[in-house]
Amino acid sequence: FIYTTAKKDYAKKLLEVLDPKKKLIRRCLSQSDCVCSQGCYWKDLTRLGRDLAKTVALDHTMQGFPAQAANWIPVPQWSGDPQDEELLRLIPVLGQLGQA
Repeated sequence: FIYTTAKKDYAKKLLEVLDPKKKLIRRCLSQSDCVCSQGCYWKDLTRLGRDLAKTVALDHTMQGFPAQAANWIPVPQWSGDPQDEELLRLIPVLGQLGQA
């Protein structure tokens, strides 16, 4: 899943870059799927329809997940650098979580 506070058009463009063959990402949630409180959008992981005990969120800011902070794994903000391998470094951690 991709879950962004960005508008749907931006999210679609993001998917074209991240998964051009549409084989990796099953679903994309955008700003319209977020909760808006006092003009700020945040991501509500319950909208994924999954067991939160088996759900993690990777994001550069915890601000997006105030209600589910325990599900959050911080990652540096992506700057567009094609050499960025931060997510690859998380594969062992995610593998351990998947087996837990």
